[in-house]
Amino acid sequence: MTKLVFIRHGQSKWNLSNQFTGWVDVDLSEKGVEEAKNAGRLIKEAGLQFDQAYTSVLTRAIKTLHYALEESDQLWIPETKTWRLNERHYGALQGLNKKETAEKYGDEQVHIWRRSYDTLPPLLSADDEGSAAKDRRYADLDPRIIPGGENLKVTLERVIPFWEDEIAPKLLDGKNVIIAAHGNSLRALTKYIENISDADIMDLEMATGEPVVYDLDEKLNIVSKTKLGK
Repeated sequence: MTKLVFIRHGQSKWNLSNQFTGWVDVDLSEKGVEEAKNAGRLIKEAGLQFDQAYTSVLTRAIKTLHYALEESDQLWIPETKTWRLNERHYGALQGLNKKETAEKYGDEQVHIWRRSYDTLPPLLSADDEGSAAKDRRYADLDPRIIPGGENLKVTLERVIPFWEDEIAPKLLDGKNVIIAAHGNSLRALTKYIENISDADIMDLEMATGEPVVYDLDEKLNIVSKTKLGK
């Protein structure tokens, strides 16, 4: 049986301040650091051992992975970082306070931006000061694929090629894999591997710092799913 583990990064400083984060590179809060370390302790207690780790290019996910691996004595395993596992890009909403945005545009509109499967947020232009096009970590990407905003559908469309090309082959080879990423990139992967409908995926919540463990058979069918610490 092959093991696949998802961890949403620990609480970030903008989770704490209730701001839309997206591709903005925000660090973990003190609570987030402890959540990440606790995830590692749970992994160690469960006896989980990994052959390969994946994460995004955003600090909060990278640090979560490192804390979790360090606590489980596995900081040495091979690690791959990719923008394809980044959080959903929240466009022009990034940096805004969620409560204040709801007061300005209405709860219903903000709920649609946050939870609709295929509705885009207000887009951020490529020449905006906060555009990812100005960030060195994306310098090797074709500028045309750097988003100005994403919904879950678009997030899934950029995550799945990485799953198919990189992650699934490792699992099919019998390797145990850990992925530390973000609420929406992990929801996209969950939707794909569990075959969840467009409507039902909007109700799926990913708790910060909570390891989700899948047992997969030789064809990557899910045999079991467990949340550590529950």
